[in-house]
Amino acid sequence: MPKPKTHFFVCINERPTGHPRGSCTAKNAMGALQALGQKLQASQKFDTVMLSAVRSCLGPCGTGPIMVVYPDNVWYGNVTPQAAEEIFDSHVNTGKPVEKYMLKEGTF
Repeated sequence: MPKPKTHFFVCINERPTGHPRGSCTAKNAMGALQALGQKLQASQKFDTVMLSAVRSCLGPCGTGPIMVVYPDNVWYGNVTPQAAEEIFDSHVNTGKPVEKYMLKEGTF
């Protein structure tokens, strides 16, 4: 497989209920991951787009689900399945991030 042009990483870290940092899985990270998978399947861009689930914490749990897009180094928070679809379309089709979901500096 060639190096992907766009690589989506979605945090699916799971912590016990009531944990003070929360967890992306409890905030429907699997729904966002599934939405990305469906967009990838529909686009058939397997040669340029890669999707990875991240089981360890990416850090800013309070704004989860977290998604990172490389090589753009763009971090997103509160990623719903609908947001994931919009982010996929924007990065894959236009190469541009979706500012309204981007994590702000200092969030980390």
